[in-house]
Amino acid sequence: MKSLFLSNKLFILCFFISFIAMANAQKNQTVQLTDDKQKNEVIVTINGKAFTTLLYSDTLYKPVLYPVYSPGQQLITRGFPLVPREGEPTDHPHHLGIWFNYENVNGLDFWNNSYAIAESKKSSYGSIKTSKIISVKSGKKAEIKMSANWIDHDQSVLLEEQTSFLFSGNEEERIIDRITTLTAMKDVVFNDAKDGMLGMRVTKELQIPTMETKKFTDDKGIVTTVKAMKDPAINGNYITSQGKEGDSAWATRGNWCLLYGKKNNELISIAVIDHPKNIGYPTYWHARGYGLFAANPLGQKIFSNGKENLQFTLKKGESSTFRYRIVIAGAKERLSKERLDKLATGFAKEND
Repeated sequence: MKSLFLSNKLFILCFFISFIAMANAQKNQTVQLTDDKQKNEVIVTINGKAFTTLLYSDTLYKPVLYPVYSPGQQLITRGFPLVPREGEPTDHPHHLGIWFNYENVNGLDFWNNSYAIAESKKSSYGSIKTSKIISVKSGKKAEIKMSANWIDHDQSVLLEEQTSFLFSGNEEERIIDRITTLTAMKDVVFNDAKDGMLGMRVTKELQIPTMETKKFTDDKGIVTTVKAMKDPAINGNYITSQGKEGDSAWATRGNWCLLYGKKNNELISIAVIDHPKNIGYPTYWHARGYGLFAANPLGQKIFSNGKENLQFTLKKGESSTFRYRIVIAGAKERLSKERLDKLATGFAKEND
């Protein structure tokens, strides 16, 4: 009887400890933002640990979040081209961190612009230049407000951008909500194209294993070769809200898409969640096995095999807002469908 009593007490104690640990894991931690105006960057830490940095120097062709860390302090973004790491792929030099742009705006390519484009061809490309960091606020839900201009090669402004980055996180999950409003300074057409809009390039470990070298062509006919990588560390996989897995996630719709895999024994989940108010909802997923993870609501023709075609247009003075939630988790199991559905529902309510 005494043994049974002690066993019950031990069970209750273990349950209590587990409950406290779970509660602490889900408790939002303090997000600290440090604006370094000399370096043109805002550093984001959560509970003193590195999360990401907003880079907005004019030497870049767009503002980016780079690098990005998991809760367990694993780098989830590819190092190239800024800080190349041994053994990682070096294709697509415009794939840097997490970004937001588009392949064809009034014929200008904002997506593919990089240092690799010859000066003689620069007039066909656009850039996004940050005009001002409006405000930086730390806290349980930290916020960066930024304004930027989408410009052509002659510095003429096509679109004015107002973006809010909202950062939050706990011991197991980190969240970035990006709310971007684009206002047309002249009539603007987002011609239906494959490459857009919210994109990231992940660390090699989260790529899908492949033994086949592939070639990818942009809308100007430029071919990029992505080499096969025989690396046992590569173990990533996609799954969408509609149950599409692996390479089959590409060119399908869904209100969220999850990329997951292990890096140095941490099981990492990266989810992108669409918002019901976004144009093209639920978005098409431009999710490639070689590590490009993107949501493209405006490029519908290629993803639907010509059944759909969206030439999204903003007249001068008109605006459109794009809302996305990025969730980065590190735990014993990948983010569940139930958890992702809950995060998606919460995001829809918070930004209604």
